[in-house]
Amino acid sequence: MEIRFHGVDNEITKRLAYEPVYHARPQRKVLVLGSGGLTIGQAGEFDYSGAQALKALREEGIRTVLINPNIATVQTSKGFADFTYFLPITKEYVTDVIKKERPTGILCTFGGQTALNCAIDLYKDGIFEQYDVQVLGTPITTIMKTEDREIFNEEINAIGEKVAPSKAATTLAGAVEAAEELGYPVLVRAAYALGGLGSGFANNRSELEAIAQQALAHSNQVLVDKSLKGWKEVEYEVVRDAYDNCVTVCNMENVDPLGIHTGESVVVAPSQTLSDKEYNALRTCAIKVIRHLGIIGECNIQYALDPHSLTYFIIEVNARLSRSSALASKATGYPLAYAAAKLALGQKLPVIRNSVTGTTTACFEPSLDYCVVKIPRWDLGKFARVSTQIGSSMKSVGEVMGIGRCFEEALQKALRMVSDNADGFSPYTFNRPPTSEDLEKPTDKRMFALARGMYYGDFDVEAVHQLTAIDRWFLWRMHNIVDIYHRMEKETLRTLSRELLLEAKQAGFSDRQIAKKIGR
Repeated sequence: MEIRFHGVDNEITKRLAYEPVYHARPQRKVLVLGSGGLTIGQAGEFDYSGAQALKALREEGIRTVLINPNIATVQTSKGFADFTYFLPITKEYVTDVIKKERPTGILCTFGGQTALNCAIDLYKDGIFEQYDVQVLGTPITTIMKTEDREIFNEEINAIGEKVAPSKAATTLAGAVEAAEELGYPVLVRAAYALGGLGSGFANNRSELEAIAQQALAHSNQVLVDKSLKGWKEVEYEVVRDAYDNCVTVCNMENVDPLGIHTGESVVVAPSQTLSDKEYNALRTCAIKVIRHLGIIGECNIQYALDPHSLTYFIIEVNARLSRSSALASKATGYPLAYAAAKLALGQKLPVIRNSVTGTTTACFEPSLDYCVVKIPRWDLGKFARVSTQIGSSMKSVGEVMGIGRCFEEALQKALRMVSDNADGFSPYTFNRPPTSEDLEKPTDKRMFALARGMYYGDFDVEAVHQLTAIDRWFLWRMHNIVDIYHRMEKETLRTLSRELLLEAKQAGFSDRQIAKKIGR
């Protein structure tokens, strides 16, 4: 497969003379905050980003100190960091390490939400100032702007962009008042929380109070957002240096509409259903936002896009490496975490060499001639009495990535990887006739229920669209797989034509899938 690159606009590359507001003084020892203890939404998800950051620092001759309690990660392997502390990522433990090691700088955007929250606590307590530790990359004040919903809304409105209608509250009464002002249904979630912890959709006051109480148990701020269920969810990975050079590395589209956490959703890169006008409107907005906020390094911006118009809202900005960043890096061949670490040291995008291609620099945006599909993996069967429904709170424990020339091929490859029992988009994995509820209420088995429903004619594309709000483009691609199944049923090993075999292989059918259908 080929990866093609095209350069950024001349208007961007001419900004080298721009005087930066960020000056990274020469570093001799840098503290890298890893992720927190092993739980859904952190830990293993950020092993890739932390390991890449350590590699980038070593290239610059900088000594590294790593704090990470996870022993079964690559970044904690012997030799990756000069000093490794297997300690929790909390204000007290990190302060003790700073006192002992006396680092000159700290990287806090490579360990997910846990590392970010810890860095904010250290900043508020004056620890960085007291021990003369420079926060490298995105300033803490910028991070705080993106984390506090009210401040974030003000910043976005100041540049003429829009966020989803929302209110922040610190009490149960405040949450009820916010919901009544916005109008039900609403999405309720905890601020500063991991993987949508303590979140959910509320259709009335009693549901709201139950979710808000749970959210306030995890955080001192609860966010109440107007429900945009059914809208498309799109995200962009954006990189910026201190000289205002800025590129969008990858855009991704959720197959599942808004209402399901990105970590729970099937995601495709690059986006498949956006028009050129929609794609460029969101790209322009992403660059505008990252420049206004003053992010240095990498960030992730998520949108809700109305499928029937060009109306969109910014859901949130993650001023850090996220779970999606690892997917974007591997999907595009652009080393996001490696480049972000170099940028945090004050380097320029047009100077950093892309370590994957070896020929281009970091200011070249990847242009893909293939499709990537990410599917989450759940292990809900290990637990008794657990709900198999998925939604705004993450339950997935991992994810797989399939690569193909088309969506069908990538989807089938990913489905085979995510389950030992699945042959692909197979009607035989789901062991009973699906009901409308199986499709309308998302579960970890919905994709297989959808395959069976299409195959046996229980649901056509339009019926599935009405129940799931999944874009018709994706559904027709899935229906194409089902159609190939039906055509192969009529064939034997002797009568199977070369054309049909080629079409099946191009649509991601494995040899085992084909053998089962032609009776071998």
